[in-house]
Amino acid sequence: MDILVDSNIILDIVTEDKRWFGWSNKTLTRLSAANMLVINPIIYSEVSVGFEKIEGLEDVLDPRLFRRDQIPWEAAFLVGKCFLQYRRQGGKRDAPLPDFFIGAHAAVSKMQLLTRDEVRYRTYFPTITIISPKTTRDRGV
Repeated sequence: MDILVDSNIILDIVTEDKRWFGWSNKTLTRLSAANMLVINPIIYSEVSVGFEKIEGLEDVLDPRLFRRDQIPWEAAFLVGKCFLQYRRQGGKRDAPLPDFFIGAHAAVSKMQLLTRDEVRYRTYFPTITIISPKTTRDRGV
């Protein structure tokens, strides 16, 4: 199974976040044993903010651990539709949020999504399977 890994999971591990490091590290390690972990250019760019040099980022986002996929054109179309819904519901941003690109990529490519930001993804992408602290707790994982 292909699993798109949201940047918040990777950042939890890289920054050793006090609240989320344990869950994110354990879950990513468990999932990597039997699944293909995937990132896209949006995730890559969000994680890159904390690095001075690309070499450090490349070590963290090693292509042997994370397959790098481009965002499909169909996903870009879906992003526009979700952004329109967001604006109609009172959203103030002038451009689509990065999470829209991540969620649309998972939806169009039929990937599961590993994230801590379950609410936003469920709101705009109800068809994707989300792996989050809540869903793993509900399954006793």
